[in-house]
Amino acid sequence: MRFSASSTLDAIEARLALDPALVRGVVDLAEVVRLVALDGDATRPASVLRLGHVVDALTRYLGEDGVAVHVVVARSVLSDLDLTSNERMRVRRWADDGRVEVLDEPGDRVLEVAELVGVPVVSGRAFAEFADRYPWLPGGLLVPGAAGVSARGQAAPALAPTRVLTRLWSCPEPGCAGFGTPRGDQPPPRLVAAAPTCPRHATRLADAGPRPPARVLAARIDGVIRGRLAVREASPVVVGRSPEVGFALAAWLGEEAMRWVSRSHLRLELRGDALVVQDTSTNGTTVRTAGGDVRLAAGQAYGVGADDVVELHRGVELARPGRLRGGAAPPSSVMAQAPTIALRRPAGR
Repeated sequence: MRFSASSTLDAIEARLALDPALVRGVVDLAEVVRLVALDGDATRPASVLRLGHVVDALTRYLGEDGVAVHVVVARSVLSDLDLTSNERMRVRRWADDGRVEVLDEPGDRVLEVAELVGVPVVSGRAFAEFADRYPWLPGGLLVPGAAGVSARGQAAPALAPTRVLTRLWSCPEPGCAGFGTPRGDQPPPRLVAAAPTCPRHATRLADAGPRPPARVLAARIDGVIRGRLAVREASPVVVGRSPEVGFALAAWLGEEAMRWVSRSHLRLELRGDALVVQDTSTNGTTVRTAGGDVRLAAGQAYGVGADDVVELHRGVELARPGRLRGGAAPPSSVMAQAPTIALRRPAGR
């Protein structure tokens, strides 16, 4: 059971993100770990594995694999003795690695992030105390349940681009995981009296310059959206079967595609506002455009249009999320290796 629980936590960890370009939902971990209805295990008053049920439910609701969630964590969770020692250690590591936000008191942080980014909050709460501040409630709430999520409404309406999301921010606290080194994938700052503030350290953030623009692409394999990637200026992304650093497709490729798609098949780069794809493969890359297919030779670079589809192999495609539709097969579950029984120590031992 220990192996299964650890493997499930690994799968959940892969879905954690604070990058506004990739996040598809916001979750309050302190609430989720105590939603016994998610797994029906009354022997566990709290379990981080329940976050996996929420991720799976959001995945099914959106019909898209690889869904990333922004998780807000109350500091009390880090020392919650109802969690296993392994779970507490994992959450602390997620916090140290900047995969989740840790706050002394989350308050309305999940609502703030949802509004800034334009994604739903997955929660069993109605947040009635914040209804005046967020007039879109309950329209941006999704209610988690054992069978999935039911919608009270659509995602929170994204605010028009503001200075908060178009700038990079720097925290004065040394080693800050979220704002220590200004990066394009840093989370939205917390707003305290309209001032950008570090959620973890509650310190005022300094403006560190413009946030690099990003182009988000979805990867569809055999009709299923398997994930999203963000390409930023000065941060190219390599896509292939199993690149050393980049976006790996091997987990979803069939036998023929595994032979065809190169380990590092192509390179995506943002040059100003232009997305450029460069073929680095053995078998070539095709760009499907409104005017016809463009076959790229080895080393050839090509500017990708807004509605173009980049094809590595038949059924292996990259394009902007609105261009590709999924749903040909059920998305994968992060709970595939979750333990199904609770082991108890015999009395007297």
